Amino acid sequence: MRMKSEVLIAELIERTKQYLIKAEEFKSLEMDQLNWKAGQEIWSILECIEHLNLYGDFYLPEIDLRISRANHEAEADFRPGFLGDYFAKSMLPKEKLNKMKTFKSKNPNGSKLNKATITRFLEQQQKMLELLDKARRVSLNKTKAAISISSLIKLKLGDTFRFVIYHNERHMVQADKILYATDLPVNTP
Repeated sequence: MRMKSEVLIAELIERTKQYLIKAEEFKSLEMDQLNWKAGQEIWSILECIEHLNLYGDFYLPEIDLRISRANHEAEADFRPGFLGDYFAKSMLPKEKLNKMKTFKSKNPNGSKLNKATITRFLEQQQKMLELLDKARRVSLNKTKAAISISSLIKLKLGDTFRFVIYHNERHMVQADKILYATDLPVNTP
């Protein structure tokens, strides 16, 4: 599956802008809505967002470093790698979200969180937009980035972006479902 590099970047920018809009909507909610949980082991809206922040803490500096050290110019086409494509597609939300085990270091369950969690997420998404813009000048195929579970495994930069941004979508959809599952009144703008 081959795609135009610029089309991929444009799509990922658009998805990231949608997460910014959704996060701003979440920021307007009351704290009881943001912290509501359907069960002890089920995440709240803020826990979903903090989970994304924890991944952003790894991936944003990693992507930034790889772009700054890239020595291959951008090509017109991006061709996903086998492993990267698999990881990225596994993150996309489905009608019924398939459960995935979260690493303990990335599990925010039980954390004391407030709206600063959303502010941090918004800042991370702005950084993601900057990185996507910078990525227009480097090879999405030949530039590689480590993944959070092992520095030995490296994915093409294009696949890394897809994985992180699709993972963000997965948990923003989850947070939205939590909002509408609560018994609390929804007063979004």
